Amino acid sequence: PAVISPCKILKCNSEFWAATSGSHHPGAEEAPEFCTALRAYAHCTRRTARTCRGDLAYHSAVHGIDDLMVQHNCSKDGPTSQPRLRTLPPGDSQERSDSPEICHYEKSFHKHSAAPNYTHCGLFGDPHLRTFTDTFQTCKVQGAWPLIDNNYLNVQVTNTPVLPGSSATATSKLTIIFKSFQECVDQKVYQAEMDELPAAFVDGSKNGGDKHGANSLKITEKVSGQHIEIQAKYIGTTIVVRQVGRYLTFAVRMPEEVVNAVEDRDSQGLYLCLRGCPVNQQIDFQSVRSAQATEGRARRKGPSLPVPPEAFTYETATAKCREKLPVEDLYFQSCVFDLLTTGDVNFMLAAYYAFEDVKMLHSNKDKLHLYERTRVLTPGNTAPTGTHPTLWVALLCLCWLCLL
Repeated sequence: PAVISPCKILKCNSEFWAATSGSHHPGAEEAPEFCTALRAYAHCTRRTARTCRGDLAYHSAVHGIDDLMVQHNCSKDGPTSQPRLRTLPPGDSQERSDSPEICHYEKSFHKHSAAPNYTHCGLFGDPHLRTFTDTFQTCKVQGAWPLIDNNYLNVQVTNTPVLPGSSATATSKLTIIFKSFQECVDQKVYQAEMDELPAAFVDGSKNGGDKHGANSLKITEKVSGQHIEIQAKYIGTTIVVRQVGRYLTFAVRMPEEVVNAVEDRDSQGLYLCLRGCPVNQQIDFQSVRSAQATEGRARRKGPSLPVPPEAFTYETATAKCREKLPVEDLYFQSCVFDLLTTGDVNFMLAAYYAFEDVKMLHSNKDKLHLYERTRVLTPGNTAPTGTHPTLWVALLCLCWLCLL
């Protein structure tokens, strides 16, 4: 069974944010209601204390509550209902938009001759990875793995088994750390996991904090509990996180300059969106797909997979995926693969939304569809495109002529 964190600190954070409407500095007339919301927040954290013992977000929340209690002279005893405070007037740090130019990546290019070049990375399903170089891989990568690790932000995903005894995994937890940047934003952490897709950072805020350019980092809830979007204008980056069924999907649009902004690229650790999955974590997509077509069910290298709860044949899986993905590209093939390995129709929706995010985020509309999986032929966890069969024929002919 998938590992689900019993720590519910994200739920406590979200409830407090909803109760206070983002107010960090309530007026005197609102102080009693703010204290009531704080006590409710504290009570929520106490309820989940045992299961959150090792969670950094939990400890951050506890210390934050204590500080706010002192700042606003709140008593620890009193009512704990959660009244909703008035929304903030224009001009508050949560609403202002007069960010300095340095906090708007695209505006900073007005003096340059060339506009920034954007790239895309996405992770979805069981899990399928599209890297910044448009390499498409299907990977195992169970446990915690870094998707992005550069000078501006870190993204880490945790993948857990979909079925007992199966190597099929899917993303059950996502952590994004936006590092403090000049006068634009304070460090902010976003966390999502199964059945918890907050529309706020772990500290309850929805923007980059109290700095002058705070609004250059912003969270928008598109569909409650299902779809959020994070705009980081100071680095020209857009992130989309979805919950589809029980699992999460991730998509990002990022300038190449930001993608490659690392201290020491040669000695840098694994960074899936840039380097791809390690060779020993990749699944031979083409051979598995052939086995699916001939055997009517999925097989991976090693022992056969257990029969999924709702068994699809190759034909029924193909028909189901064609409903949402009429073009038989790698997104379509991933959909078929996932239905056969998991039996969960939500994986079809994950592939569909992943492609919708590509259409929105990819800067080159000619590269939306991918048709051939890229094979790894060189060391270093990079994945160049495989050699074309015609070239192999030409090389063989050349060798034969040399022998003559």
